[in-house]
Formats: sequence, C-alpha cells, structure tokens
Amino acid sequence: MSLKISTLPILTFFSIFFPLTNSVVFNYPAVFNFGDSNSDTGGLVAGLAEPLDPPYGQIYFQKPSGRFCDGRLIIDFLMDAMDLPFLNPYLESIGIPSFKKGCNFAVAGSTILPATATSVSPFSFGIQVAQFLRFKDRVLDLLAKSKKFEKYLPPEDSFGKGLYMFDIGQNDLAGAFYSKSLDQILASIPTILAEFEAGIKKLYDQGARNFWIHNTGPLGCLAQNVAKFGTDPSKLDELGCVSSHNQASRLLNLQLHVLCKKLQGQYSDANVTHVDIFTIKSNLIGNYSRYGFEQPIMACCGYGGPPLNYDSRIPCGQTKVVNGSSATAKGCSDSTEYVNWDGIHYTEAANQYVSSQILTGKYSDPPFSDDMPFLLKLKF
Repeated sequence: MSLKISTLPILTFFSIFFPLTNSVVFNYPAVFNFGDSNSDTGGLVAGLAEPLDPPYGQIYFQKPSGRFCDGRLIIDFLMDAMDLPFLNPYLESIGIPSFKKGCNFAVAGSTILPATATSVSPFSFGIQVAQFLRFKDRVLDLLAKSKKFEKYLPPEDSFGKGLYMFDIGQNDLAGAFYSKSLDQILASIPTILAEFEAGIKKLYDQGARNFWIHNTGPLGCLAQNVAKFGTDPSKLDELGCVSSHNQASRLLNLQLHVLCKKLQGQYSDANVTHVDIFTIKSNLIGNYSRYGFEQPIMACCGYGGPPLNYDSRIPCGQTKVVNGSSATAKGCSDSTEYVNWDGIHYTEAANQYVSSQILTGKYSDPPFSDDMPFLLKLKF
C-alpha cells in the first residue's frame, strides 16, 4: 500500500491541499499537533514511562516507537505527504529531539475535558495548549539568546504560518460510557466542545491561523467496546458495532462541525478545515474487503481468538496470569489484513488507507479536491 506524493512541489501541494480562502500561500514551515493516541508519536511513553512492548512498531520502525500501532499513524502519513519529518513529542527529552519543523503535544489517553484522578493521561487538551504556550515562549527566548539553537527550534514566524492539527475527543466519550448513561453523555457534549473552543481561542490569540481539525471515528466499532458493551446482539448495528457509542460519536461530530463553521466565521483571517474521519473509517469497516482487508473489527494483536481476539486483562504484547494460567497477547501473522491493531487502535495499513482518503480532499470542509493535479499511488 504505497502512498507517495512527497515528489509534488511543496508550493503546488499546499495551494491545493487547502483552499486559498484568504489569499494565503500554504507553505507550512511547521506543524503543531494536539490529541490522543490516534496521533501520539511517543508522548505517553516519554511522559509516564508507559511500557509499550513488541510487537508494537514491528512494521515500519522495527521496534516500539511510542506509537500505539504496529507502524505509522495517520499523522505520520500526512507529515510525509507534506514533505515534513515525523513530529517529535514535546515530552521527549532524550536524543536531542529536533522541533524545527514542529512539535507533537498529543498524548495517548488524553481528553478534551480536564483530567481526573482516574484518567489514563493527565495531559488533557488544556494542558497540551498550556505546554504549547510554554514551548513557544521558551523557543523565542532561546532563539533570542543564541543562533546555535536555530538548528533544533522553529523560527519565530513558524508560529503564525504553521499548521495546527487536532485529533481529540474520542476518550471523552469512550471513558464516559463506563459510568454514565447515553443521555448523560450526549448532554455533556456541549461542555466538551466549549473546552475545545477555549483552547482554540488561546492558540488563535497566540497567532495561530491555520487549523486542521479531525472529528472522532466510529467508537462502537472498536473491539474493546464491542467486548464490553456489545455482548447483547440487540445493542449492535448492522456492521457489528455498538450503536450507542456510534450515536455519541455522531452527535459530537455534528456539533464539532457546527463549531468549526462558527470559528471560521468568527476568525475571518484564519483557515479552519474540518475533516470527517468518522465517514472514512465507517466506510472502511463497512466495505473492508473492497480495500484489501479481511478483518474489520477483530484485533490483530490480542488474546482470546475470534470473533474479537480481545481481552481487557491482557494488553497487546504483554503476558498475564489468567485463571491460574499464563497467557500472552500476541500479534497476528499479517497485520495488513486487519483494520484494528490492538482492540483500540488501527493498524498501519488502515491508517494508510484513512490518510489516502483524507488526501483526496472529499472529506474536508471546505473541500480541496476540485483541482487535484496528481494521482495517489495506492494498493487498491
């Protein structure tokens, strides 16, 4: 499944990758990303020393890379498409990480709402935005002191000309289902989005002008949620996904889309692009065989075998004692046949498919697919 468009001249790519609504030249010098495990390139591992063992990372990196995947994430493919290097996590302190082309504040398990004592990640969206503000201040301070830092840090104009990407909100919904009713969760969505809007405003006030916002995918189609909430067949839809979880995803996405329209109207000198990840992923799960996959919901790396190969007691790559016996959650023989990697996250193959669909421009508002002057080389 080869996705290669980095040969496209940068200026040409950016002039079509986003509509020139404000006569701005889209030639992004840097990317600043905020989110959860869908775009975490090592934040949780660095920040909380969270163990991530093989077979994570086996496909592309040949070892665990801090990504909750067997290889690359959607953000990795998008960075590659923009001819930019993969983003280093803000929390990484070892190996002299370069932030010249941007920084990744995403951390697995993060929510839009402030973290609680039971949260997987303390780095909620508000914290990530605060980390960005400190990052920017420190960068400007260091650049003013010495030119030697220019090799590793983004120049000052990158903060105004850079692309700000967001993929967060999935955990606000997923975690809530363990303690709240569907009605309570649906009623909380405006509060979730108000917190998101507050973060966007802080970034705008700091000079951010290019916003790229992913909506949330079909939560009910993750093996983790099917195993926990889908034991009653009447709770599942025609695809075998948990109906209530997907209903919550749809409502969050509907209101997020409205918010993006509001932000574009409010910030007339900004570019706000909303990307419909839900539709892309739902189409993949509903028509998986058409795109070369054999398993739409069952986890590649897990324990228990069909139909889900998922056991919440044994995370991918780990060995636990279950019912008095040792059990290991192992990877499947060919992850390219699977949409789902570990019951919660997608495989590299699925991420590459999703990325290819994003890059058609058809799933964005505003769209950017009218005059695409190149063809994507895909396996399907």
